[in-house]
Amino acid sequence: MPIRQRFSNAVKLTSALLSATLIMLASTTYVHAQLKENYADLKLKLESKLGLQIESISDAPIKGLLNLNTNVGLFYATQDGEYFMQGRILKVGDEIVDQTEIELKKIRLQGVERFADSVISFKADKEKYAITVFTDTTCGFCQRLHSEVDQLNDLGITVNYLAYPRAGLNSDVYRNTVSIWCADDPQGAITDAKLKQPVAASSCANEVAEHFRFGQKIGVNGTPNIIYPDGTLQPGYLPAAKLAEAIKGAS
Repeated sequence: MPIRQRFSNAVKLTSALLSATLIMLASTTYVHAQLKENYADLKLKLESKLGLQIESISDAPIKGLLNLNTNVGLFYATQDGEYFMQGRILKVGDEIVDQTEIELKKIRLQGVERFADSVISFKADKEKYAITVFTDTTCGFCQRLHSEVDQLNDLGITVNYLAYPRAGLNSDVYRNTVSIWCADDPQGAITDAKLKQPVAASSCANEVAEHFRFGQKIGVNGTPNIIYPDGTLQPGYLPAAKLAEAIKGAS
């Protein structure tokens, strides 16, 4: 076949392939747009009927189900919104894998990143791990954990505090917590509070209420609650050495 003819055929083939590709891309974009539109309708429907706020919607591990990341936790729904449910999805294979926990870890770590600039941090000089601790200064086990922060730092563990005033957002504990986060020296203020020393009243733009709501969303109902580097949520206090072992085992 002459070179000119071969070149002409190649150009025609390339043009045909390009056209097919553009059609596929257009079709995919249309499908994604339709899905987003359907999710918007579903979001509106469920929020109006159930009185919750849906922050994101994504495919669940089970075909036909959707993950609903809401202000009060993780739920599931069918794509038409006819069925709404809460529970655990376990994948049964050679090992049993908790698919819900995998999704929850992602949500926790997104929150850790979201609030990275509003924690009260006690950094380890030679950091190996960083944990995020929901804390209430009136909580006895929180006070005990705080007394071991130096030990945790020596073990290479940075401690980042998020506020979780257990008495709620209309309480003296909440107002005192705001004063701690707004203090000129938040590290000193939270240490004083956990030593049952008074903290000077102060106010500023702060995210204490948002910390509290985030904790509620991921299932925190007491303090301390600790988010490990992999997103695991540890309820309750562990002595420094055992906590270090648990963090290492989860990482």
